[in-house]
Amino acid sequence: MEFALIAPTLCLMLVGLFDISYNMYSNTMLTGAVQDAARDSTIEGASATAVDNAVRDAVQDIAPDANLTFSRTAYSEFTSVSRSEDYTDLNGNGTCDAGEPFEDINNNGTWDQDQGTTGQGGARDAVMYEVTVEYPRAFPLAAYIGISPNYRTTTTTVLRNQPFAASEKRDAVGNCA
Repeated sequence: MEFALIAPTLCLMLVGLFDISYNMYSNTMLTGAVQDAARDSTIEGASATAVDNAVRDAVQDIAPDANLTFSRTAYSEFTSVSRSEDYTDLNGNGTCDAGEPFEDINNNGTWDQDQGTTGQGGARDAVMYEVTVEYPRAFPLAAYIGISPNYRTTTTTVLRNQPFAASEKRDAVGNCA
């Protein structure tokens, strides 16, 4: 009799615990795969596709229906990661307005919130490698408590490319548009 009263709650708690544990395990596997792949990608001639496929294979071993998205952003230095290009705020309003000078670090002719360039970069560049994974939850508990039926996680790492060639100079000055 007493067990019949607590059995539904106990089962619900166990399924929830299994779901959380599965998601933690998949996140740990993703982090490890990204770290391994990122180290492989820092050498000259590393194929971005081969590196991405290695991560995809590692993740899909435990989450076969996972959808993965990959991005790489190259920076000249570690301290530049996810930072905006410097500009001279002539009117003091905190935005890069038309005519205000800025350092065009990524040489694209416009001021950017993120000074990185898309891709693997060159020799000695710091590269931010980001992988996002989304897959259906292993247990259908989500429908009962109003959360997404899919689990989504992102892992990011930053590593420096090997010095296989001379670094290219990127600093240029432009005016805000």
